[in-house]
Amino acid sequence: MAREFSRTQRVADQIQRDLAQLIQFEIKDPRLGMVTVSHVRVAKDLGYADVYVTVMPLSDQDEAQTVKESLAVLNKAAGFLRHELARGIKLRVMPQLRFHFDETVERGRRLHSLIEQAYQRESKDSSPDED
Repeated sequence: MAREFSRTQRVADQIQRDLAQLIQFEIKDPRLGMVTVSHVRVAKDLGYADVYVTVMPLSDQDEAQTVKESLAVLNKAAGFLRHELARGIKLRVMPQLRFHFDETVERGRRLHSLIEQAYQRESKDSSPDED
């Protein structure tokens, strides 16, 4: 039997797709870096939607500053984005949008580097024994 998705999950997926397009084509703020909508979590009552984004800094900008500015721009544009989403998605209630930085990508990079360091240390320690 196929896995069934809840209504909130389908709404979250649609919001994610539409938001990605809106952010790319409609928001013209130069402070906004390259933004990717990685995940959307919608409350069961459709009262709010937590939007998780990743941000890639442009040129030689500081990553932390770029994330902070991008989140400020997105949270300021949340009303506009919500209005545009409501035009495309027919719901009785369009959720309030709350933008958050998705730290899972950075956590994954850090774990990958730790695993690589441990692997290199292990291979360096075991190589003299094999001779």
